[in-house]
Amino acid sequence: MLDRMSKLGALSVIFDLDGTLVDSEPNYYEATRQTLAEHGVPGFTWAEHENYVGISTLETVAVLRERYGLHATVDELFHATNRRYLELARAGTHAYPEMRKFVELLAAEAVPTAVASGSSPEAIEAILAGTGLDAFLRIAVSADEVAHGKPAPDVFLEAARRLGADPVDCVVLEDAAPGATAAHAAGMRCIAVPYVAAQAGAPEFATAALLLRGGQTEFTAQSAYTWLADSVTSG
Repeated sequence: MLDRMSKLGALSVIFDLDGTLVDSEPNYYEATRQTLAEHGVPGFTWAEHENYVGISTLETVAVLRERYGLHATVDELFHATNRRYLELARAGTHAYPEMRKFVELLAAEAVPTAVASGSSPEAIEAILAGTGLDAFLRIAVSADEVAHGKPAPDVFLEAARRLGADPVDCVVLEDAAPGATAAHAAGMRCIAVPYVAAQAGAPEFATAALLLRGGQTEFTAQSAYTWLADSVTSG
């Protein structure tokens, strides 16, 4: 059980990684585009990629394999895409400034935090280390470590277990509809910061306790912290 000296009482905060803490989607897009091109599918567009935001790499390549009738196995496509992604991630991944401030603010207030992501453990480790966020976010759960990825609640429930937190005391930050669904299924409140602005009206986001339709442009560390503090007071 982690120390509960936070001003936010028993609250714990669980972050999605890709598109929430860091802008890694361009790297995922490029890795997927290169893998598809290698297997005879040129011209994979960013607009097509947006349909897979919030879905794990393994599930994405499985869908793309079926869609394009690829001969390579799902495992081969996954490892090829993940290898390319890791190369791109290690070369440079941008952490959103206000999200970094929020993580640092929570750490200063002794709020327990974790990462729960559809990325592989290697990708999570590379990004957290490369951005320096590993100094604050020491607990991380990959979809590879649980039975089902988002929109199933498994990664969030495992993160809560590792934090020693009751799911009802956890608040999730998410950018994608599957993640918002997963948070709701886990019995956790969700601050939704949509990565794709056009998807802000998706029904999955209607379950969020706080929906920032403007995405990262609308998110600030202080306003998020104030919302958390007010929710403790009103609760």
